[in-house]
Amino acid sequence: MPMGLALLALLAVQAPPFAYSVVPVTSAQLPYSWHSGCPVAPSQLRRIRLSYWGFDGKAHTGALVANAGAVGDLVLVFRRLYGARFPIRRMRPVDAYRGNDERSLEADNTAAFNCRFAVGPGARRWSTHAYGRAIDVNPVENPYLEGGRVHPRTGAAFVNRSKVRPGMAVRGGLLVRAFASVGWSWGGRWQGTPDYQHFSSTGG
Repeated sequence: MPMGLALLALLAVQAPPFAYSVVPVTSAQLPYSWHSGCPVAPSQLRRIRLSYWGFDGKAHTGALVANAGAVGDLVLVFRRLYGARFPIRRMRPVDAYRGNDERSLEADNTAAFNCRFAVGPGARRWSTHAYGRAIDVNPVENPYLEGGRVHPRTGAAFVNRSKVRPGMAVRGGLLVRAFASVGWSWGGRWQGTPDYQHFSSTGG
């Protein structure tokens, strides 16, 4: 066997298997991301711990809070990403950033539930994240472009989508195909205000 193939085979053997667990959450566990008046109750949410590959080439365990109805889809997607060693910078519930979406984005954090309003033009409305049915993946590598602004600001280096680098969501790429396989929509297709980090089960 050629040396390169032998090394890949050895890495495959040594790689820990994908693993996940799902548990209920309470309001006490969501001190910043949930409050009275949110469109879903804590009982409708779940905390998912799951495996992912980091940009350091190592396996890690992260956590997401998402709608109970989205758990199955998210597990399938991240199982596929893990198998392909698609890199994720970090994965922590947004409460780790005191519910501050911009702080989470600047940390290049992959997160799902956050009871907040949608960013962008139009009438004030709940974000799909407020229902736990959306996730932002690698937001620095996949920024949101809105009214000439880049969210997060550190994502400015990735506005040029023709220069494909690890962790990016691109048309026909693994990340976009993985979410499409479970019927989730990609914000990178939005006209005028592409949100490359954003995937949702509802299209919003």
